[in-house]
Amino acid sequence: MAKRSLVVVESPTKVKTIQKYLDARFIVKASMGHVRDLPKSQLGVDPKKNFKPRYVVSPAKKKVLDELKKAAQKVDALYVATDPDREGEAIGWHLAQELDVDKKHIYRITFNEITERAVKAAFLKPGKIDLRKVDAQQARRVLDRLVGYSLSPLLWDKVQRGLSAGRVQSVAVRIIVDREREIQAFVAVEYWSLHARLGARLPPEFTATLKEVGGEKAALANEADTRALMASLEGARFTVRSVTRGERRRNPAPPFITSTLQQEAGRKLGFTARKTMTVAQQLYEGIDLGAEGAEGLITYMRTDSVRVAREAQEEARGWIAARLGREYLPDAPPAYRSRGSAQEAHEAIRPSEVRHDPKSVARFLGKDQLALYRLVWERFLGSQMMPAVYDTVSADIDATPGRCLFRAQGAVLRFKGFTAVYQESRDEETVAADEDAEGAMPQLEEGEILRLLLLDPRQHFTQPPPRYTEASLIKALEELGIGRPSTYASILGTIINDRGYVHRERKALVPTELGMAVTDKLKPYFPEIMDVEFTAQMEDHLDKIEDGARTWVETVKEFYEPFKRDLARAKKEMGSEKKGEPTGEKCPECGEDLVERRGRFGKFIACSAYPDCKYKKNLPGSERPEDEPTDERCPACGKPMVIKHGRFGKFIACSGYPECKTTKPVTLGIACPQPGCAGQLVERRSKRGRMFYGCSAYPTCTFVVWQRPVVEPCPKCGAPFVTERMVRGRVLRRCVRAGCDFEREAELPVA
Repeated sequence: MAKRSLVVVESPTKVKTIQKYLDARFIVKASMGHVRDLPKSQLGVDPKKNFKPRYVVSPAKKKVLDELKKAAQKVDALYVATDPDREGEAIGWHLAQELDVDKKHIYRITFNEITERAVKAAFLKPGKIDLRKVDAQQARRVLDRLVGYSLSPLLWDKVQRGLSAGRVQSVAVRIIVDREREIQAFVAVEYWSLHARLGARLPPEFTATLKEVGGEKAALANEADTRALMASLEGARFTVRSVTRGERRRNPAPPFITSTLQQEAGRKLGFTARKTMTVAQQLYEGIDLGAEGAEGLITYMRTDSVRVAREAQEEARGWIAARLGREYLPDAPPAYRSRGSAQEAHEAIRPSEVRHDPKSVARFLGKDQLALYRLVWERFLGSQMMPAVYDTVSADIDATPGRCLFRAQGAVLRFKGFTAVYQESRDEETVAADEDAEGAMPQLEEGEILRLLLLDPRQHFTQPPPRYTEASLIKALEELGIGRPSTYASILGTIINDRGYVHRERKALVPTELGMAVTDKLKPYFPEIMDVEFTAQMEDHLDKIEDGARTWVETVKEFYEPFKRDLARAKKEMGSEKKGEPTGEKCPECGEDLVERRGRFGKFIACSAYPDCKYKKNLPGSERPEDEPTDERCPACGKPMVIKHGRFGKFIACSGYPECKTTKPVTLGIACPQPGCAGQLVERRSKRGRMFYGCSAYPTCTFVVWQRPVVEPCPKCGAPFVTERMVRGRVLRRCVRAGCDFEREAELPVA
């Protein structure tokens, strides 16, 4: 081993955690992410020279790179210890290009968890940078740059400035738009069901549902049919035809992968995908556990593999046997199967050490950290346990006369199995389907006569497909093969927060008028970019580059040639909406032509002579959204508070307006950083109309920032948020904490 070595990780949190495991021969420093990238102000890719990328050191990273170069001059070897994925491999490759270290002494080490055991084991078996992974990342980067830097200016020219489009995000928006159009086109159909409340010789009472009439499947189309059938059952005798008893086993879910963690955290904790990944990153990189020092609590959180290390399984089995009993242990540790494209070199997301149960580390964690860690810990323990066992009973019941068959089903938990530790959440549709199968049933005997207590007719209407939530969209993207574990959070963040193509109504994702318009503009001219199967195929090509089955240049070339032709046609033929669509009407105030334009709440009619004439009117369906309920009560009058949509955005007001004029701003969900302040940051406007962000406790607290806060911890000093601003089409993120000079360029938001 070399006398002195430089170890480069991505974040300063890892530096603190890893340094304590290594002796003085190792210097651990952070690269703060990528040190080189394509230039922000230019395309940076030359299609005429096999798409050769031009990488530059961003101004925000010059100081970091200078420090790394200075450290590299004092060592004999470089250990690249960046994240174990394509992005981490590319960061390591760029570092190797920039740092003056003998190539023979550049090593690649990876660890799935940041614990002393894992880190020391990695240093015993160092490898080399995987150039195939680097090529796969480079192909993705070049593809996204070609699409983003070509389509965004097109949308600026044809729709409005500030818009963008991208290779993966545009497909995600299309999926949401297509679902919304399905909902809009849906026509509800009425149907009825009939339920009999029955009593047996022994309690409890139970409910049976009509299944057949005259030997045919029951189909009650309306109330008249239902009432007529009920009349035919007047005085009917209900007799148990058959009873079937059995056993149902419910298997535990596998340990988390990135997508399932984001889905479950969304359903159970109300976390966005971006918040889930931010908190998971903190748990992975290291938490100060007091006397034990900093330690990573979970394994790497960007993975699509459900594989679990043998040692972790044995540790889990020891905990289960000691705390719950050996009856909760299967004979052998369960084996779960990953999806076909999963990277089996990775592990599932699990606690690094099972002994660190949530209760024992709770005092070291913030509220969100503890909630997510408990989810990971309980899911992993549950995945190593026996199935839950239910006693089931199904009874077919004849109603005569009337020739009707009713069926009652029930299930009672006999053995808790994994549910003693973890209960998986379920989609609403799954819950609804299982409702009739739960609950206790009396001991029934064939031929037993039952008492009819009540006939309960229920009206139903067929339902449109549900809108996507973040959880269900991630599930759909994963099933369709679009994107990868590391991209879901950024995809959702971009289309919802950064460009406003989608907004949330409670948990549902609803496309905005702008999102639908951009989708409609792109679909006819870029059929491959907007095609779900094509996008999934491209992800498969990137995997093949990593496996060595394809070259990155041929992959980019196959994509670019037809894309270039589509782009040329779109520039020539795509109509512009910037001037508005003529309506054929005249302005009632000045006589000029009226045009249809798009605004914050949809389309509206305006005078073409604007700004000289400011006449406008709403179109049907483009009015401001209805008030949204909240869980709060007005402190002045006690009536419910609601979220209203005003000229300058959302605000909370009393539903008793105008009698009660109590209002307050909608917070951003970011705590005020001032010491001792319990306020939250809110969006405000100055007297001159300029947007800024201040503390909700004003005037007691006067903290303000002028750039938009983003829920992303500063990777340099750990501040809870950074700010974001757009400068000449570039997105700059910086820390506002005094004395911290962190600043970097974020990806150009794409959709």
